Amino acid sequence: MKLINLSHREDFGHDWYIQFINIKSVSLLQISVSWNDYPSWPYLQIKSGTGDVLDILFWVYKFGIDVTILGRTWNWDYMEELPEESDHLPMEEC
Repeated sequence: MKLINLSHREDFGHDWYIQFINIKSVSLLQISVSWNDYPSWPYLQIKSGTGDVLDILFWVYKFGIDVTILGRTWNWDYMEELPEESDHLPMEEC
């Protein structure tokens, strides 16, 4: 069990996220603040289900915020294990 986890991720912009009370693969509260490289129209999504009790996602221009209450813990560690694009063989060599 982890009480607080604070992290930063960079992929087509910057994501800073904080997670409170992680037990196995579930977090009580997760908040992400993002600054994207590409602007977009305003966007609001509110959902419940598929592993989350409540998830609210809001984007406007390059700024985004995501709040999840009692949901699956966000985990970006698997991306560290993926090979770089230069490591992939061209399709004709597969």
